[in-house]
Amino acid sequence: MTRKSFGGAEVPRAPDWANVLPEALAQLKQMIAFRTVNPPGAELPLARHLHDTLRGAGIDSRLLEPAADRGAVVARLAAERPRAGPLLLLAHMDVVGVESEHWTVDPFAGEVREGCIYGRGAIDDKGMLATNLMAMLLTKRHVVDAGMPLSRDIIFVAAPDEEAGSRWGLEWLLEHHGELLRAELALNEGGRIRVVNGRPLYAAVQTAEKVPHRLAVTAQGTSGHAAVPHADNPITRLGRALAAIGAHREPLHLVPTTRRFLEQVAPIWPSPETRAAMADLTGGDEARVRRADDVLVDEPSLDALLRNGVSPTLVSGGVRDNVIPASATAVLDLRTLPGESPERVVARLQEAIGDPRVSIEITQRGRDAPASDHGSPMFAAIAESLLELEPRLTVAPYMSTGATDSARLRSAGVETFGLLPFPLSPEDERRMHGHDERLPVASLAFGVQVTYGIVERIAVRDE
Repeated sequence: MTRKSFGGAEVPRAPDWANVLPEALAQLKQMIAFRTVNPPGAELPLARHLHDTLRGAGIDSRLLEPAADRGAVVARLAAERPRAGPLLLLAHMDVVGVESEHWTVDPFAGEVREGCIYGRGAIDDKGMLATNLMAMLLTKRHVVDAGMPLSRDIIFVAAPDEEAGSRWGLEWLLEHHGELLRAELALNEGGRIRVVNGRPLYAAVQTAEKVPHRLAVTAQGTSGHAAVPHADNPITRLGRALAAIGAHREPLHLVPTTRRFLEQVAPIWPSPETRAAMADLTGGDEARVRRADDVLVDEPSLDALLRNGVSPTLVSGGVRDNVIPASATAVLDLRTLPGESPERVVARLQEAIGDPRVSIEITQRGRDAPASDHGSPMFAAIAESLLELEPRLTVAPYMSTGATDSARLRSAGVETFGLLPFPLSPEDERRMHGHDERLPVASLAFGVQVTYGIVERIAVRDE
C-alpha cells in the first residue's frame, strides 16, 4: 500500500469510500434488525454478532454478559509501542420502544427509501455503533495490516442498557471490568452536526452535559367523598403547584462551555433576531443580557442551555373515581447546570409554589462530571476531520441538555467528547425516539469518513 506524508509521519492512503459505504450500510441494516428495545434490552444476540465480526477481522474482542440476555463487547487494537493512552470508541446497542402503527415502514427492517435508511436506532445509537465498527475494521485493514504503527491502543465498546440508566451497561462495565475501559480519550454520542437550508452549518461537540435528577412533588389534603367538593383537595392543590412550577424560570447562568458555543455559533445563526440575542448574552451589558434572555425564551433548545430545567413528567393520585384522596404526587425531571445544587433549585421551587402543604423531595441524584477540554488534541482531531469533509462548518464545544454515558467516563478520568457524526436536519433530529426514525445514507457516509478521520489523526498521526 502506498503512503503519504503528514507532518513528517507516514499515514495510510484513504480507503475507497465508494466501496466502504455499502459495507457500512449493510452493517447498520443488520444492527437495526436486532430488536434491542429497552426494556428488556436483550442485546446479547447483537453483541454476539459484533463480537464475531470483530474476531473474524482479526481484532481481539471480549464478549461480556452482565445479566441474562444482556451483552457487551470490548475489543482492542493494540499499539506495539504506545506513545499515549488509549482512545475509546463508545456506542450503545439498546434502543427505545416503538409504536409500530405510527410508522410507515417496519421499524426493524432497515429499509432504504428516498435516500434514507429507516429503523429504530438508525440515529440513536446504532448509526454510531456502525461508524465505530467501521473505524475499527478500516484501521485494521489500512493501518495495522499494512504494517504501520498505532500511536495508542484503540478500544471499541458496545454497551447495553444506556436508555434505561446503564445499570447493566457502562456502569456495570466500569465497576466489574474497569481495566478494559481504562483510556485517555473517548468518543461517544451527544453532539450534533446541524443542517440548515440544506447544508451542514455547525458541529456542536459535547464537552459537558447537564446533570439529571428526579424530584417528587407531593400535595397533602383532606380525603372524603367526591360528592362533597371542598377546597382542601390535594389534586387541585397539586395542580396549582404544577402551574407555579411551569411559570417559574431558573436564573440565567452561562457556563464556560455555553459561552464559548454562543460566541462561535452566533455569527452564523440563521435567524437575525436570535443571532443578535446570542451575541448580546456574551457581551457583558446587563440590559442587553436581560433583553436577550427574553428573546431566547422562545427558543427552547437554546433557553435550556442557559439555566436549570424543570419538567413535570408524571402525575399520580387517587384510588377511585368517587373518592378525594389524601395526597397526590407529580414527578419532575430536573436538569441542573454543571456545578449547580439541586437543593437550591428545590428551595426556589418551594418559594414559587408558596404552599406549606406541598413538599418536594429529591428522589434520584445525577452524576456531576468535569467538562472535557476543548483545547485538547482530541477536540482538534474532531474539528480537523469535520472541516476536511465540510470546510464551511463552524465547530464549537457544547453542553448537551440530555444525559449520556459520557458523564460516567468523565467521572472515571476519561476525557470524553460527544458527537453524533451525522449531518442532520432538525426534522430528522426530531425523529430520534419518535416515529419513522431515519438516517440519510449520505450522512452515514459522512459519519464513517469523519470517525475514521478522527481515529487516524489521534491514534496514527499523533506524535
